[in-house]
Amino acid sequence: MKQLKEMPVLVGERLILRPFELKDAKRVQMLAGTPEIAAVTLLIPYPYPDGLAETWIGTHRESFQNGQNVSLAVCLKDSGLLIGAVGLEISQEHSRGSLGYWIGTDYWNQGYCTEAARLMVDHGFNEMSLARIYATHMSHNPASGRVMQKLGMQKEGVLRNHILKNGKYYDLVYYGILRSEYETIRT
Repeated sequence: MKQLKEMPVLVGERLILRPFELKDAKRVQMLAGTPEIAAVTLLIPYPYPDGLAETWIGTHRESFQNGQNVSLAVCLKDSGLLIGAVGLEISQEHSRGSLGYWIGTDYWNQGYCTEAARLMVDHGFNEMSLARIYATHMSHNPASGRVMQKLGMQKEGVLRNHILKNGKYYDLVYYGILRSEYETIRT
């Protein structure tokens, strides 16, 4: 696995993925701070407290430099408008990454999540030389599972009642893709 020196900027057809800046915090709080986002993510609370976005963004540089995580802002290419986030949590010991993402509700069902996730998966395999990338979604969020399928990920299993959020248990669905599978679908 390669350790990169600088946080990447990834360019897609309609999106640019760039490092977050502190000035993005209010936009992050507005986009992520909806009940719809909180309902389908593991770690985003509702209501979204003041200062949480600044704290979260403040962790990015060090966690990247330590080889633990790369988190990027998902921005529209034509305007630069921030619409979400995508990241890889890295296990260097096992050369694998856990893919995570969210997109603001106004931008759902337009293919942005798939494009952003594909850029991050490409980066994980091509630039970071990961051996495996996996992702999870809560069972009541099949749209996230469809994104994973579009990336070529295979369903690997379901952990029943694995997540307790807001007093309710949820199943967690696992998907994954190996480098060899990625290389096959990319050729």
